[in-house]
Amino acid sequence: MIARLHSAAVNGIDGYEVMVEVDMQQVKDVGRMTIVGLPDTAVRESTQRVTSALKNSGFFLPGELLLTVNLAPADQKKQGAGFDLPIALGVEMAIQRHYEEIPDPWRRRVPLHTDEWCIIGELALDGMVRGVRGVLPQAVAARDAGRRYLMVAAENAAEAAVVDGIDVYAVETLGDAWALLLERERFEPCRPTETPEDDYGNVDFDEIKGQPYARRAMEIAAAGGHNLLLCGSPGSGKSMLSRRLPTILPPLTREEALEASKIHSVCGMLPRNSGLLRSRPYRAPHHTISDVGLMGGGTSITPGEISLAHHGVLFLDELPEFSRRTLETLRQPLESGMVTISRASGSMDFPCDFMLVAAMNPCPCGYLGDPRHNCRCNHAAIDRYRRKISGPLLDRFDMIIEVPPVDPAGLLTKPDGESSTVIRERVVAARERQLRRYAATGVHCNARLSGRDLRRYCPLTAGQQDMLLQAVEQFGLSARAFDRILRVARTIADLAAHETPTDNDIFEAIQFRQFENHLRA
Repeated sequence: MIARLHSAAVNGIDGYEVMVEVDMQQVKDVGRMTIVGLPDTAVRESTQRVTSALKNSGFFLPGELLLTVNLAPADQKKQGAGFDLPIALGVEMAIQRHYEEIPDPWRRRVPLHTDEWCIIGELALDGMVRGVRGVLPQAVAARDAGRRYLMVAAENAAEAAVVDGIDVYAVETLGDAWALLLERERFEPCRPTETPEDDYGNVDFDEIKGQPYARRAMEIAAAGGHNLLLCGSPGSGKSMLSRRLPTILPPLTREEALEASKIHSVCGMLPRNSGLLRSRPYRAPHHTISDVGLMGGGTSITPGEISLAHHGVLFLDELPEFSRRTLETLRQPLESGMVTISRASGSMDFPCDFMLVAAMNPCPCGYLGDPRHNCRCNHAAIDRYRRKISGPLLDRFDMIIEVPPVDPAGLLTKPDGESSTVIRERVVAARERQLRRYAATGVHCNARLSGRDLRRYCPLTAGQQDMLLQAVEQFGLSARAFDRILRVARTIADLAAHETPTDNDIFEAIQFRQFENHLRA
C-alpha cells in the first residue's frame, strides 16, 4: 500500500518540491523502516523519530511492518529533519488504508485531497512538531508547484505566511497535523504578522560628537551605495559611525526584504516568530573569520557573511588583522554582487549586493599622526601593516577617508549633529532620483553603474576632465579609481539635486580619494 504526500527542501537559497512516497508491507519477523532518495544523516535518523512520535501520539503502529520511504527526485541529496512530519503522516495513511480492522482506539478516517498540501516539520519523540530552517524559500517552491495549503510548525508560521498565494496552517503536534488533513475547515490559516521597521538598537547619528567630514562621507556612501574605508587612531569613532550607517539607508523594498529573508531563513537566523526582515542587515564578523565563513561553503554549501549582508552593510573592523587570503576573496563579489561557491558536491550562486565599510588604524600601534600620542612603530612595521591590504582591494573602495581624533573639549559638549531621520530623508530623495534616472537599466544606485552608463549619465566638461586627470596623476590612481570618483561625484550631485555634477561635486569626490596616497606610501 503506497501513500504520497508533498514536502519541500532547499538547494542553496532556493526551495524545490519533494514527493514523499511511503510503501508498506507486512512481514512475519520484526519490521523496519528504510529511507531512500539520497538522504543525509539527519534524514536517515528520522526513522527513530517518526516511529517514536507515532507511538507516543496514540497512533496504531504494528511491529511487523516493512516500510520503504522514497524522497523524490531520487538524484538530489536531501538534508535536514523537515521530512519527519510528512513521513509520519504518510506512514499512518498507508496503515489506515491497509488494515480493514483497526482496534477501536486507533480507528481513524483517511485524509483526502492530500495533493493540495505541502508539509514540512521536524518531530520530537513525543509527537511535538518543531521548526526547521529554510521554510521561506520552501513555501515559495510549494506555491510555485501549485500547492494550495502549507503545513508547518507554529514557530515557522510567521515567515511562511508572508508568501502570497498559499494558505499556511500551523500545527504543534502530530495529532494536530492529522486532524488538519482530515478537517481543514475547522482550522484558520495564519496571517502575516507586522514586524516593526528599522530596529537598529536605538542608535542614531545625533549621538556622534564632532567628525563632520566623516558624517558627510557616511551620508554620501548611503546615498549612492558606495564602499567606504575609515582610517583613524583608536577611539576616533570609526566603529560608532559604521554602526549607525544602516539608520540612514533607505527602507527595504518588499523584493529586497524577500531576497534577504530567504538567505537568513536558510541559515536559521530569522528572528523567532517574525516574517520578512524589515531592517537592512548589518554584519560585523570578527577578523579571525575564515574565507569559508566570509564567502560561504562548507560540507553542505551554505551562505557566508557577505550573503547575510545582502542589501545591507558588511563592516570589517581592524581590516589589516584579517587574513590576506580572506580579504582577497572579496574582490570578485564586490564587482559582481554574486558569489559562486564550487565544491565537489556541486556549485551554488549566492547574491551578495552589499555595502562594504571597513575601519583600520594608520599603523600597528594606532597612533601615527595622533597629536596627543607618540607613535612607537618604525617604517618597516608600518609598511608591513599596510601591505596586508592589497592595491586591488583598496581600488574597490569608493571613498577612503581619515577620521581624526575627537577634541577632548568636545566630549563634554552636547552633540550638535543631525539625527538619522533628517539625514535619511536626503538619502531617500537622492536614491529616488537614481531609481527614476536608471529605470530602463535595472540599476538601483550609483555604485552599480557600469562604465558605459557612467559616461552617459555623468557627462563631463573639458575643465572637469582636466581636473580628474590631474588628480589621477597626482595621487597615482587607477582606471577603476577614476570611475569610482565619477560615481561618487554623481551621488554628491544627486544629494544637491544637480542635473549633472558640478566642479564642486567632482572636487569633493576627489577629496574622498586623496588619503589613499598615504596608505600606499
